[in-house]
Amino acid sequence: MKPVKKLWQKLKAIAATDQPEHLRRGKLGERAAKAHLQEQGLKYLTANFRSARGEIDLVFRDEDCLVFVEVKTRSSEDWTRPAAAVNSRKKRLLSQTAMDYVRLLKDPRVKIRFDIVEVLLTDGTVREVRHLPNSFTLSAPLRHG
Repeated sequence: MKPVKKLWQKLKAIAATDQPEHLRRGKLGERAAKAHLQEQGLKYLTANFRSARGEIDLVFRDEDCLVFVEVKTRSSEDWTRPAAAVNSRKKRLLSQTAMDYVRLLKDPRVKIRFDIVEVLLTDGTVREVRHLPNSFTLSAPLRHG
């Protein structure tokens, strides 16, 4: 292995352990959600798509439908379900970011759907993955005619 590549791998390993707990937990949740959706037959397209308006955790294709996935990872459900964190403001930002993604595809007239995946952890390991398909619809002003 080249020395530069070895150094880069060491730096990445150090950076991964220096991440705040919530970021490590989020990455673990995204990996679990990705694996779960692939097991369900969805085709993985990309992760962490960013535009000026926000970020979409995962993008999949389910037959002729683009699926934009918000992953919510929690250690506890004592107060509320993880999906409850996806409020109206977050839905609007996800809708806008999804349309930015579609525009990059030259604005095809495709079906889209928004799913939420809840990932529950116990002692830093995945205890349960819940897929909530079609959790909300595209914000009205952004829909195609």
